[in-house]
Amino acid sequence: MIAPRRRRIVIGCGCLALGALAPGAAASGAWHPPARFARPHEASEEGGLWGMFDREEARLKRSAFLVRDPALNDYVTRLACRLAGEHCADLRVYLVRTPHFNASMAPNGMMQVWSGLLLRAANEAQLAAVLGHEIGHFLARHSLERLRDVKSRAAFANFLSIFFAAARAGNVGQFAQLGVLASLFAFTREQEREADRIGLELMTRHGYAPGEATAIWSQLLDEIKGDAVTYEEYAGRSVLFATHPPIEERQKLLEEAAREIGRPEATNLGADSYRAALARHRTEFFADELRRRRYGETLVLLERMRKAAADDGALEFFRGEVYRMRGEGDDLEQALNAYRHAAALHGAPPELFRSEGLVLRQLDQEAQSRTAFRRYLELKPTAEDAELIRTYLPRE
Repeated sequence: MIAPRRRRIVIGCGCLALGALAPGAAASGAWHPPARFARPHEASEEGGLWGMFDREEARLKRSAFLVRDPALNDYVTRLACRLAGEHCADLRVYLVRTPHFNASMAPNGMMQVWSGLLLRAANEAQLAAVLGHEIGHFLARHSLERLRDVKSRAAFANFLSIFFAAARAGNVGQFAQLGVLASLFAFTREQEREADRIGLELMTRHGYAPGEATAIWSQLLDEIKGDAVTYEEYAGRSVLFATHPPIEERQKLLEEAAREIGRPEATNLGADSYRAALARHRTEFFADELRRRRYGETLVLLERMRKAAADDGALEFFRGEVYRMRGEGDDLEQALNAYRHAAALHGAPPELFRSEGLVLRQLDQEAQSRTAFRRYLELKPTAEDAELIRTYLPRE
């Protein structure tokens, strides 16, 4: 998903993929998944490509960034397998804790799903749309097509020798390594459109509402606007969108494809099951999201989630955290309002009183600040930062 016209080394790139389908087959409206394909011989060009990603997968298995919760891994793997059909036997799904919107699938069947995507998908149908797109690249063998488009084998071999020498020397991090490989095998916009069409076919066959494939891109566009940048500016700095069609074009094509495919019975959203699957991890995923410091984008994300769960105190607390961390204009007052609103809602964490105390200290409201800190210590006396918070209180 990195434009071939922008060959660059990147970290955490989107959507490295491969598969097995005649080009353009998905556009005919009579697409059928190919049969499973055998692992290519290691001496072939495709076999060499698989081998590279086998080594990267071995590194990924040892990563400290993996989300190792068996229940969440099983949930996402079952969804990917439902979409992939008989190709499920060739997939290995890895959940990676990194706060960016991304999923990827490598030619050897290694699929990565990043926590930023899990946080942003509103329901199971939206996640199915993104995973279906990645499986579409896999089934269409797009990475092999890209490999064959490399004009100079000498340059290709030289690139790989430099890359792996750097990797052995420890000069290239895990995600950077994957990014380097992705930059070499960047998909064209036509391949991205084909993967969109295949993904839509796969999700609707399993009853997922096709409109959610459009909705997730609309949501992302809203976030981009929340950070006060144009789509062109965002795409210019994002490895994810470099080769993707503009979001408005993508939405139109997905809507047209959904009409062609039909299936009015496909209405499943899976919102409740999705929220339940993510419940244990939402707090840590939001903490990672705040570290991105894209406060405008995060506020749009939170506002969307609050509309679906207006009584969720944790979401209101995180909204306060965005304002507190940004600290511009009247943000501190906005943060206080959010914390106080959160305290009256279900699921608000004790940390809201700590944050309220910190904001009140910044506003020179010491007495109220101490009241908030005491409430935090009452609710969480063994907190890791309890001793630090006690230093803000007078000795009693």
